[in-house]
Amino acid sequence: MAISLSTEDKLEYNFYPVASGQLQFRIKAPNDAHIALTTGPHEGEPMYEVFIGGWSNSKSVIRKNRTKPDVAEADTPGILSADETRGFWIRWGDGVISVGKEGEPSAFLTYADPEPFGIGYFGVCTGWGASGEWLIEGHGPLSTRNELVYTFHNVRSGSVLIEVRAKSNAHIALTNKKGDSSPMYEIMLGGWENTASIIRYDRKQPDKVRVNTPNLLNENETKKFAICWLDGHIMVRAGDVNGPVIMEWQDPKPIGVSYVGVRTGWGATGKWKLRTAQYPSHPSHKNVNPSAPPPPLGVMDIGDFCWCEATGGVIPPGAVEGGKDIGGEPLYVGRAYHEGALLPGKVKPGDSVCYVAWGGDEHGKTDFQVLCGCNPIWVPTTGNNIPHNAIPSGESEDGEPLYAGRVLHEGAMTIGKVQPSHSVCYIAFGGAEIAFPEYEIMVKP
Repeated sequence: MAISLSTEDKLEYNFYPVASGQLQFRIKAPNDAHIALTTGPHEGEPMYEVFIGGWSNSKSVIRKNRTKPDVAEADTPGILSADETRGFWIRWGDGVISVGKEGEPSAFLTYADPEPFGIGYFGVCTGWGASGEWLIEGHGPLSTRNELVYTFHNVRSGSVLIEVRAKSNAHIALTNKKGDSSPMYEIMLGGWENTASIIRYDRKQPDKVRVNTPNLLNENETKKFAICWLDGHIMVRAGDVNGPVIMEWQDPKPIGVSYVGVRTGWGATGKWKLRTAQYPSHPSHKNVNPSAPPPPLGVMDIGDFCWCEATGGVIPPGAVEGGKDIGGEPLYVGRAYHEGALLPGKVKPGDSVCYVAWGGDEHGKTDFQVLCGCNPIWVPTTGNNIPHNAIPSGESEDGEPLYAGRVLHEGAMTIGKVQPSHSVCYIAFGGAEIAFPEYEIMVKP
């Protein structure tokens, strides 16, 4: 997506589809794993459907608007299994839908849609004699029965880069359909005569976030911003996806974002450029085994690894144990958001929290993810010597990749974050953030 436009001095949004995203999942089923990609949490038009292992596990297709002929198809004999879990990815960007196998960079299904639409939700189901066990990155395990009825979930992430020239009141809406919708997110930059900015939910006050931003906008100078969302974590950055955070808010019940709208008002007109933001690259930490093309912002290229939401503090099945507390209680590999960063840390089941280290202190987070469904190993290292097969497990507030490390300290094997630019592993322990130049780091076998 690359769009240039002007907005008048009237509070009316112009809407455009969110152009990129991804879904990564594993499925155990004998045949017919079906995935729907939609604008809202229901079937309807427009929609894409991906059928993996259809026609008695012999063929896979992409279908648009439930209409034949299918827009893409491939012979895929034996692609699914009733006895073992198989991994896949689906990516969309610039009107191209691609489907591939976990660990393989090339797609086995591709469709270039001349009339693409925004994707904010996905649905999964099984049928034609098959039930399925799914593990979906960011959503955790779920089961589908032999009934061909989709269950819908919001697409986790997306982002857009914005360039705007306006004297004040540049407003951005994130919605799940083309037009004003409920609920919706609104980001208002340079409001109140260019003195403050806010994040508003569902057009209701009080605003979720308000920050003072004097002279943020300029009618004679183009200003750049990145707006990102991951699991309901709305973040506004200055410049690009690695720029300083202006404001952020975590929605406890995220909506699927399929369209972005822009407008000006309150005496201001605007000139805009919108484009899809890509995942920030870190050449010095290149993934030597990419599972697929570069993912969009906010989605870790997890390859063989899944991070599952710990709903209500409950440890999901298949959680990876990485340490032990002083009393012998197992500690699991987790991660949580804090101050604009996604931080690896230790999950202590008895407390139902993930402890992360940041800013010299230990922080207990009740909303967190747990690494599941894999068998990583731990190897000793020092400083910023990061093995090539280290598993990226988070990101600092500045966009630096973070890794999971662990240290034996006061009788506890404690999991923390490895920050290469600091040449240490930080652990959260006894209320404090403690740094160790010698540590073990989590790697792919």
